[in-house]
Amino acid sequence: MKQTTSIYNLPDIASGAGLDDGPPGRPLARGLGKTLAGAQTLVRGLDVMTAVAHGARNLPELSEALGLTRSTTHRLATTLVEQRFLNFTPRVGYSLGPKLLELGHLASRQMNLARIAHDYLVQLAAETGDTVHLGILDGDRALYLDKVQGSRRIEVSSRIGERQPLRSTGIGKALLLDETEKNLRDVYKREQDTWPNYRVDQTLWLERMRGYTQRGFAYDLEENEDRIRCVAAPIRDAASQIIGSISVSSAAQYMDDARMESLTGQVLRTVRAISAEFGWSDKPSK
Repeated sequence: MKQTTSIYNLPDIASGAGLDDGPPGRPLARGLGKTLAGAQTLVRGLDVMTAVAHGARNLPELSEALGLTRSTTHRLATTLVEQRFLNFTPRVGYSLGPKLLELGHLASRQMNLARIAHDYLVQLAAETGDTVHLGILDGDRALYLDKVQGSRRIEVSSRIGERQPLRSTGIGKALLLDETEKNLRDVYKREQDTWPNYRVDQTLWLERMRGYTQRGFAYDLEENEDRIRCVAAPIRDAASQIIGSISVSSAAQYMDDARMESLTGQVLRTVRAISAEFGWSDKPSK
């Protein structure tokens, strides 16, 4: 497998060579020098992108703007090109790369999602008395973007910025409703290696996921946290792609089967309203 270079592991820089790690002849503590050097390399990589954003186009201009030697500047810039954070065009020079556009788009969508959805979450929490979460898919986990505490004296142990498994959480299952059965099997197997004590076997989990997919929502039946149940559903964009999900969570004593069934209507109405803000429509296109 081809090994790619990263600004975190450039061998001659991350080792500390040529960096101002301390006074000459005074070695840093074991491991500390490498940590500081790696952090300094990261900062310098960010400085390279900033300099390009402000108009530096060629190696001499970058070197002068950063106060680094041309060889060090070239190594940093080359790595950023390989990682798609920069572009390089002969006789034109450096420009910002497509990776930044991708990250900017994702960041914008996440910020917009949290901002637009928040008032809906507040209203849903007020209507139900329960805690409401907003989450997105972040790699192979569900990331909580927002949380609105309910009025009941119940503490759901979750926090904004926390990453949770997919197969055991309502938020996570709702994010998976468009996945193929093969992908669902892969999710189950991957999380089984990390959380082997999950009480729902694969056969039953897949059967439930098929039902959730058909109905457009998902349940957490005390699978992720003892005595906590939730109802969740996905948020979609104009292309009907899932861009997030919300859940209503409460203690099992307030979430018997009948109440969970009754809550699905409120949750679905809320995600449809949020989805409409992103151009989604349940009307078939002509």
